[in-house]
Amino acid sequence: MRRALALTGLAALALAGCGDVRQRPPSTTPPVPDAPAAVRAQEVAAGLRAPVQVMRPDPAGPLWVVEQPGRIVALDGPRQEVVLDLQDRVGSGGERGLLGVAARPGDRAARRLFVHFTDRSGDTRVQEVERGPGGRARVLRTLLAVDQPYANHNGGALLFGPDGRLYLGLGDGGDAWDPAERSQDPGTPLGKVLRIDVDRPGAEWGIVALGARNPWRMSFDPAGTLWIADVGQDRWEEVNAVRVPARGRLNLGWDAYEGREPMEPTPLGGGRLVAPVHVYGHDRGCSVTGGEVVRPGGPPSLVGRYLFADFCSGTLWSLRLRGGRAEVRREAAPLPGVTSIQQVPGGAVLVTLAGGRLLRLAEPAPGG
Repeated sequence: MRRALALTGLAALALAGCGDVRQRPPSTTPPVPDAPAAVRAQEVAAGLRAPVQVMRPDPAGPLWVVEQPGRIVALDGPRQEVVLDLQDRVGSGGERGLLGVAARPGDRAARRLFVHFTDRSGDTRVQEVERGPGGRARVLRTLLAVDQPYANHNGGALLFGPDGRLYLGLGDGGDAWDPAERSQDPGTPLGKVLRIDVDRPGAEWGIVALGARNPWRMSFDPAGTLWIADVGQDRWEEVNAVRVPARGRLNLGWDAYEGREPMEPTPLGGGRLVAPVHVYGHDRGCSVTGGEVVRPGGPPSLVGRYLFADFCSGTLWSLRLRGGRAEVRREAAPLPGVTSIQQVPGGAVLVTLAGGRLLRLAEPAPGG
C-alpha cells in the first residue's frame, strides 16, 4: 500500500504520499449508490498481529491468517497455532513485512509455500519454503531478490493463476511520483506484474504488465480475468481488470497516468496501454485494497461482483462489469483499515483489518 502500514503494523496509511510538491485541485467522484441490501460483517477472530491475508489450503481444515510481522497462524476457535514463522528474516513495519503467501492449488497439506516478504535489509524476497515443526521454515530456493531503493511501495500479492504460473504484484520502489521512472522501465522488476513457471528448471520471471504503482492485492475471477487494485498518488485510486495474454505485455500507465488522468510526459515502456475499469478520487479515500469476484457459496447479493475497499475511509464497494462499464455500489458499514478481502474454500468471504480482526461478510439479518 502506498502509505505506512502502521497501527499494529499497518496503520498510518494516511500519512505518507500526501503533501507532495505536485499538488493538484481536489478530485470529485460521481456518487455511488447504496446497496439495496448491504451485507453485514461478523467477527470471526480478534487479537491477530497486523493480518494481511487469509487462506484455507485444506477446504476441511482451519483458516490460516498471514500476519505482516512474519507469521502464519491457523485458527482453531480462540486458539492460534503458528504454522509458519519467518520473523527471524522478515523486516516488518510501515509497508514492509510478510506481504503475500501462495500454496499450490490442490496442495491441502501446504508443506511447501511460496512467500513474498521484505528482508531485514529492507529488500524484496520471494522464496519457496518448507514448513517444519513449530512453524520453523527451511528455505528451498529463492525465486526473486530485488533491492528496494525506498521503504514504501513493496506491492503485496502473490498467487497462482489458472495457467499454473506464480504471479507477483511489485510496487515501483517507492518515494513519490516514481522519481527514477522504474514502472515504465522494462529492465527492472519494480512497478510490474510478473509471473514465473515454478516447475520449469531455470525459468525466469516474465513481465505481464508494466506501469504499476503499488498493486495491493490481485485475484483471478472464474473467467480468467486478472483484477489488480493499484494504489494511487495524490488524486486517483484504480481498479484494473485484464485478460492476461499468452504473448505480449500490458501497460497500466503509471506514472504517465494516474487513474485515467495524464500526469507527466513519461515515455511509456512498451506494452498495450489499458485503462482502469474503475477509479475513485481522494474525496472518497486514499488507498485501495483489492478483493475478489465472489463465487457461488458467498453472500447471494455479492455473487458475480468484485469486492474492494479503501483502507483510509473504510468504505466497502462492489462492482460488476456490463458492456465494459463498471456498475458500482456501496456495501456494509465502514470497516476501518481493510487489508484484504478473500473468498476461501467453503464459500466464506473474509475481510482482514489492520487492527487485528478477521470478519466474515453475510447477508443482513431478517428484519435488519
